[in-house]
Amino acid sequence: MEDQISGILRHSLERKDPPLIWAMEVSSALQESGVGLPSSELGHLLVSHLCWANNTPLLWKYIEHAVSSQLVSSLQLLALLTSRVIPQRLNQPEAYRLYLELVSRYAFSFLSTKAAPCKEKILKSVDDTLQLSHIFGVKVVELGQAVVLFLFSVISTLVDCTLEDWGLQGTAREKNGLYGTAGAGDMDIDVKGNIKGNKNDRLLEHRDHLRSMNSYAAIEVVGKLFESKKSSRLQYLEAHKSKLPNMKVGTPLIGKLSGALQRVLERENQLNKCQVIRAMIDIGCSNSVLRHNFGVAHSASWISFDLYMENVMDGKQLPATSAIEILSELIKTLKVMNRASWQETFQSLWISALRLVQRERDPLEGPVPHLDARLCVLLSITPLAAARVIEEDMEDSSLINGGVTQNSGTTDEHGKDGNLPTSRRQGLISSLQVLGQFSGLLLPPPSVVPAANLAAAKAAGFVSDSFNGASRSDTSVKAVGDMRHLIVEACIARKLIDTSAYFWPGFVGRSVTPPRPDTTLPPVSPWSAFMKGDPLNTLKYALSMTPAASLAELEKIYHIALTGAEEERIAAARILCGASLIRGFNIQEHVVRFVVKLLSPPAPPDFTGPGSHLVSYTSMLQAVLFGLSSIDTVHILSLYGVIPEVAAALMPISETFGTLMPASDPKPSGGEENPAYMVFSCAFLFLLRLWKFYRPPHEHYIVGRGPPLFSGLTLEYLLLLHNGRVASNATKGTNEKTGKRENQHSIYIDSFPKLRAWYRQNQACIASTLSGLCSGNPVHQVANKILSMIYKKMNKGGVNGPNTPSSGSLSGSPRNGEDSGQRPMIPAWEVLEAIPFVLEAVLTACAHRKLSSRDLTTGLRDLVDFLPASIGTIISYFSAEVSRGIWKPVAMNGTDWPSPAANLLSIEAEMKEILAATGVELPSSYSGGLAQMTLPLPMAALVSLTITFKLDKSLEFIHSVVGPALESAASGCPWPSMPIIGALWAQKVRRWHDFIVFSCSRSVFKQDKDAIFQLLKSCFSAFLGPSGLVGLGGVGALVGNGVANRASWGGRMPVAPGFLFLRTCRTIHNVSFVTEAILKLVVETARDLSKLPEPLIGSSQRLRSCQVSLSGTAASVREAAMLGASLLCLAGGPQQVQLLYEETLPTWLLSGGPRAMGPQARRPILEGYAMAYLLVLCGCFMWGPTEESGPPGIAMVRRRARARVVGRHMEFLGGALDGEISSSMMEWVRAYVVSFLAVVVRMVPWWISEVESDVVRRVADGLRGLGEGELALALLERGGLGAMSCAAEMFMTGP
Repeated sequence: MEDQISGILRHSLERKDPPLIWAMEVSSALQESGVGLPSSELGHLLVSHLCWANNTPLLWKYIEHAVSSQLVSSLQLLALLTSRVIPQRLNQPEAYRLYLELVSRYAFSFLSTKAAPCKEKILKSVDDTLQLSHIFGVKVVELGQAVVLFLFSVISTLVDCTLEDWGLQGTAREKNGLYGTAGAGDMDIDVKGNIKGNKNDRLLEHRDHLRSMNSYAAIEVVGKLFESKKSSRLQYLEAHKSKLPNMKVGTPLIGKLSGALQRVLERENQLNKCQVIRAMIDIGCSNSVLRHNFGVAHSASWISFDLYMENVMDGKQLPATSAIEILSELIKTLKVMNRASWQETFQSLWISALRLVQRERDPLEGPVPHLDARLCVLLSITPLAAARVIEEDMEDSSLINGGVTQNSGTTDEHGKDGNLPTSRRQGLISSLQVLGQFSGLLLPPPSVVPAANLAAAKAAGFVSDSFNGASRSDTSVKAVGDMRHLIVEACIARKLIDTSAYFWPGFVGRSVTPPRPDTTLPPVSPWSAFMKGDPLNTLKYALSMTPAASLAELEKIYHIALTGAEEERIAAARILCGASLIRGFNIQEHVVRFVVKLLSPPAPPDFTGPGSHLVSYTSMLQAVLFGLSSIDTVHILSLYGVIPEVAAALMPISETFGTLMPASDPKPSGGEENPAYMVFSCAFLFLLRLWKFYRPPHEHYIVGRGPPLFSGLTLEYLLLLHNGRVASNATKGTNEKTGKRENQHSIYIDSFPKLRAWYRQNQACIASTLSGLCSGNPVHQVANKILSMIYKKMNKGGVNGPNTPSSGSLSGSPRNGEDSGQRPMIPAWEVLEAIPFVLEAVLTACAHRKLSSRDLTTGLRDLVDFLPASIGTIISYFSAEVSRGIWKPVAMNGTDWPSPAANLLSIEAEMKEILAATGVELPSSYSGGLAQMTLPLPMAALVSLTITFKLDKSLEFIHSVVGPALESAASGCPWPSMPIIGALWAQKVRRWHDFIVFSCSRSVFKQDKDAIFQLLKSCFSAFLGPSGLVGLGGVGALVGNGVANRASWGGRMPVAPGFLFLRTCRTIHNVSFVTEAILKLVVETARDLSKLPEPLIGSSQRLRSCQVSLSGTAASVREAAMLGASLLCLAGGPQQVQLLYEETLPTWLLSGGPRAMGPQARRPILEGYAMAYLLVLCGCFMWGPTEESGPPGIAMVRRRARARVVGRHMEFLGGALDGEISSSMMEWVRAYVVSFLAVVVRMVPWWISEVESDVVRRVADGLRGLGEGELALALLERGGLGAMSCAAEMFMTGP
């Protein structure tokens, strides 16, 4: 056959047959031989015959006709000509010109190859000819891959060769390689094969001119290729070039051409299909409706900052993850989703943190974090989060400078890409410079005024000295400062900015007063005196009240706490836990590290055993544990994410001191308690505060689902976090902050047998009732001793102790001749092991009226006085018994049990007032009144015990455990248990009245779905305003000022709905309902916006004012989605986000959703856009918007979870587009699918590359079926190399 075709070609050239006659003869010959068209062999024959023995114009015409009539594959023929012609472009300028003409005509005419019977042979020929697999490092197995790589190779080669012909620097392609230039010895062979030495000057001049013009022709061909929208899709190969291991990148000229073309195409594509959706996505969030509060214009698009910061102020939650880490990821996420500059991002961050502080201006008294914790967020956590973001920018800058760049797909034309080396730091500086405009937020609280004035005086003195030439700052200058001065000092301390900030316009105010000549010098700082060698005993009070100013001061006091004398150790420990920890905001992260290290002191050099070296630090450990027991202090530790480290440090302390035998001669009543018991009790109760040990089993799981709702509920999770951090630090070798190696070890609960035994017993008590004990059991003997001790007065009065069948042989009579008034000398762990059996005995005796309620309460109080740690076991046991519901209720009548009648009705009335102010109507079933004043026996015993405790600072470590457990146990009791408990506590602590009423109000939402939905609806209404477009809501209406400022509200308690939800969401049992309610409210908001008059939401082709209306509508939809995503993530966490993607939304769409569509066509568009934005935001908050979100280990886990969940959701979208949803819902589905994919493509393109290629192709095919070819191509572009073939085939056939 090959000889036959060659003969036909040779005879046709000799006869000079027209191309049509030749093509007919060749086609007949191929058909007779059974060769399909296009023919791979014919392509090889034509090119080999052409180069270069028969380089005639007629043969070029034959070649062009063979391509146009699809006798040969244009892809194969152009590839063969590329390898032959380009190296000979200087020798054969005529051939090169004709080749360029063929490329210009047939560069995108590859459809014939797709259906060719010999497609595999053609692809192999193209790959072998151009060496695509070798150059690009990708095995070419599909037509689309070959097309993309061929076009990219041809374009870059034409540009490189042109630059080389012009004498400019080309790429790294070797001249002797595939596209090298032929040697000069071949230059004198012309197109007709003239012999060497032809001296025709005119011909030589013509060919020189042709060579020169060919260079320009090549650039014109490249430009023509780029003019096609199809070729613009090749840019995604540039975006993914870092994934091609051996790719030889073209010159920067292609990048510039691509960038210029892309900008033109983006403006052109805005007029294509789905104008409204794309216009809403393209609208910058910087133009959104601004919300006003405190006289500050603050965009509602940044509501997530405010909600997260207020959420971490919940004292009942101690997150194990650092707020620095979460906030830094939130900064980057909101910057991407709001398409904002770094200045806008940091400015919104500072404003949110300032608002957090202002909400505590009139603090509420109660066991909640106060101003110190809020100032920690503003002056420590926020600067450290900003520092982490800037450090990542410096790392990226080093990669950019080293020649490695990445295109994240989030760049805009206003310099908001953040890829410049100094953009983030400059954005931070700019945000601080303009922060002075928000004077309403900068007013410092009264307790912070001295520190603000001192910071302002420092800046004023520095400026004054710089002009006067003084060597150091004059601290005697007086100035009036505000919160910006403290923020700037905090940033200078973290080296985010330098002292040039003091010279910013307006930073040093006009109220600066220079010192008078006779002004006395200010008092010397106690820390300065301490560093100069003054005795610690004379400075300990001043040092504990004054924050340290430098790391050297902290290191010195830390070493004294470890190696000093006994009194010095105690003083140093108290100093570290004093003002330096609470208000040393500029060095607070270092203080936290030293305090945590104090809980794990090293063994002294002279320690040889036996026992634990911790015993030698008893006094120091007791001082540290007491110093860390306050609400604000523990909350500050949680903000820094050291809860796992604290738990790991408390376990050996508890194990050691719980096994010590207490002193045999305890001091009399009123003296100092037994040190072993006190250290153990402080450490043990501190450990219990870090995880919800009292929670009944059903609260560990989502309703109807298996995974844990809050991982922090278990001690194992805290240890897992600690051990993971130890392993991570071991790989780094040194501490990032200090540069020193940290001696940390993994901690396992099996290493502490006594703690492990109690832990398992506690779990067993929660899960089921106790089993009986035989009389010879050691626990039985300890229980008898405890009963004898706590009921000694009863026994002396002749009253028998509890002796019931359920309590086995336990009795209150002393044994072995022991004095009933003597306290037993038993290690603490043995006491805790026996307490559940003691509680079962006394509770059963009280239920059978063999023990009075008063004696029961007195006995329990004596037990807590004997061993304070016993309150933990008492709480756990009583909470479990309440959840079982087997105990009869007792009347709180004031005779047997305390009565709440004095204020119960007023408590319920104030609860209704709070709920009504937030739009929640209390059902009639919640009206308890005085007729239902009953509580289950265990609950009555527990609350009666807790109200006997004095509100003393020394007992704060007990109250911090009792409060949350009491509220949690009350949730398992019938209504109105919580108002009864609140009324009893309000009688005891009147100054906590507001806090108690607010806590009682939260109990309504734990299981009442109607109340939850009403509260969520109030949140949306308060935030968005009545119409959604009018800026009457905002952050202030949503979160408000907490529960303070009663006087300004006429004595009523103002509670904003968002604040109430944030304090309630973690206690809601059915969190899945919260997810469904938020989704419904977001869609309802979008529907309400679509009901506006038609001209307000018209297309962009109408009046210019219509664009503003569309901008406002889109902004309001985004704000509703932002609010919904923030509330959903805070309430449900990653489990609920996964549920939203995999079950909630698909079920909602399949079931029809809200079917009241109405006649308006754009309602589904707005609703679909709202749902899409909600889902993408939730995913970004949980998993991050980019490839690397979070530390390396966490980023990998998030990336895997994101790829799994998003991949499943994309599979659902693909099925929906294939017709698996009823036709009546297709408009809804189309609006949602197009919106979701458009938002993902524009905002988070990394997500698509993590989805399987087959899924991406299926979705793209479905989009083409909807007429969304442009979006389908954009999806495939970001689908990675796996989607290359499908993308190429799509742009060959047109979008």
